[in-house]
Amino acid sequence: MESVDVTFVVPFVHRLRFTHDVLGTDSQVLTDLLQPAPGQGARVQFWADQQVLAARPDLKQQIHRLVAGQHGAIVQVGNVQAVPGGEEIKNDTHIIERILKVLHAADLDRQSYVVAIGGGAVLDAVGFAVAVAHRGLRLIRIPTTTLAQADSAIGVKNAVNLFQKKNWIGTFAVPWGVINDSTLLETLSDRDFRCGFAEAVKVALLKDRHFFHDIARHASHVLQRDVEYTNPIIGRSAHWHLQHITQGGDPFEAQEARPLDFGHWSAHKLESLTNYTLRHGEAVAIGLAIDTVYSCMQHDLPADEMHAVLKCLGNLGFDLNHPMLDNFGRLFAGLEEFRQHLGGRLTLTMLRGIGDPIDVHDVDRPVMELAVRRLMSSSPSVR
Repeated sequence: MESVDVTFVVPFVHRLRFTHDVLGTDSQVLTDLLQPAPGQGARVQFWADQQVLAARPDLKQQIHRLVAGQHGAIVQVGNVQAVPGGEEIKNDTHIIERILKVLHAADLDRQSYVVAIGGGAVLDAVGFAVAVAHRGLRLIRIPTTTLAQADSAIGVKNAVNLFQKKNWIGTFAVPWGVINDSTLLETLSDRDFRCGFAEAVKVALLKDRHFFHDIARHASHVLQRDVEYTNPIIGRSAHWHLQHITQGGDPFEAQEARPLDFGHWSAHKLESLTNYTLRHGEAVAIGLAIDTVYSCMQHDLPADEMHAVLKCLGNLGFDLNHPMLDNFGRLFAGLEEFRQHLGGRLTLTMLRGIGDPIDVHDVDRPVMELAVRRLMSSSPSVR
């Protein structure tokens, strides 16, 4: 009998770029990521969120002009493909099948590129199809929401929903590149614009108390969509997420902890319980509030820091109460779904202080229920 265990490391490069007009004056940033294949131009297929196309009717023309300006260095494969945005695309596996059929019909291969332009759900779903086609094409993400630019587009996960469970089917795949373009955020509704700042608060609570206090201090500027303040916050959030993924030692979540999912056990459950009428950022804000109150009650988070977190989330425009919180039993079931998603023993991230996270392996149900009740009693109901 022989046993052979070999530890090896696979090198990855995570390419993150920041632009102000990626399909116009800054188009070279995108084209520089597209490496032509020997003897031919880089073969590229573009996929776009239908909501983005509706808000930017000139988007397809911009893409065509960009490709034409490269004089054959880029070969656009087919027309710009449109897919529905939001959770619709993640809840319908037939859309994934359609994406795969288009990729197959185009004869894309591992040297080909797919450029996905849209919100986090579109990037997730198109990214999943791209990751499983030929075991992985080259994906370039161009996120068009604050949520995706601050968090999800930076990650190495792609997933869609199945069995009424968030992100049940998916892959880990490092994107070829990510381009955060500030101009693409201009057409977002105010509701969608503020959603990304829940994830910025999350990573600040985990990584950088000074960053958190900056967000809290400038919350009114975020509500006013003042780019002098919002762009740096999105950028710092993206950098912190990138640092954790590339230097945290567990990019593919093989270990038991998922610190970047702080507040997400209840957020994911709230999304499914509300039939996804609650935006992900809105659910994350509530989830952060729940676990912050619980951390104060159970893990010695100072009360003044708890109040600072709740005030910051409120000042960013988030309602921290929702009728679904009344059904604590169904909400609490999300804890086991969260554990199953990773496997092994339950591991949650809680706070001992702002910028001072801890891992815990059990949750006191009565205390958690009391934390939810306290949050509900101190927060105005959603309208």
